Amino acid sequence: MNFIPTKLSGCFILEPKVIHDSRGYFMESFNEKTFQDGVEQSVKFVQDNQSFSSKGVLRGLHYQSGEYAQAKLVRVLQGEVLDVAVDIRPESETYGQYVAEVLSAENQRQLFIPRGFAHGFLVLSETATFFYKCDNFYNKESEGGIIYNDAQLNINWQLKQEELLISEKDTQLPELNNAKKVW
Repeated sequence: MNFIPTKLSGCFILEPKVIHDSRGYFMESFNEKTFQDGVEQSVKFVQDNQSFSSKGVLRGLHYQSGEYAQAKLVRVLQGEVLDVAVDIRPESETYGQYVAEVLSAENQRQLFIPRGFAHGFLVLSETATFFYKCDNFYNKESEGGIIYNDAQLNINWQLKQEELLISEKDTQLPELNNAKKVW
């Protein structure tokens, strides 16, 4: 497994070693020791989540706050998405900055998003199955979010506004300056 640091401290792109032969392929998608050595921190995942979405579906930007803050390890099992992590750690040098990475079943890349980040993704293929591990349990009262088109963040989502399919809840999220604090 290759761990590639992003411009945001603690956030990594993971590239697994994929072994191909005439039968197909094999890869180790997660190994606790390799993972913890690669991200240089102890992370214990406690919950796995999976979603299926069609092209243009934008989910996010979401996070959990306080004692329910979550780190996530995200990947795509089928299809392709633009995955976005936004640093919302108040004391961070990269507060308000984001990384965007195309994750797909083809490239098998994963993104590790530490606690203190908002997360969202946009489906670029006809459909996509998105899978992620969380290191903390979901808590409704700790939900936080930031509107996907916040001018301060200026995220390039790669599709036109009229192509986006966004839940009513996600269209009502506040801008970063008015969002619930992560800590």
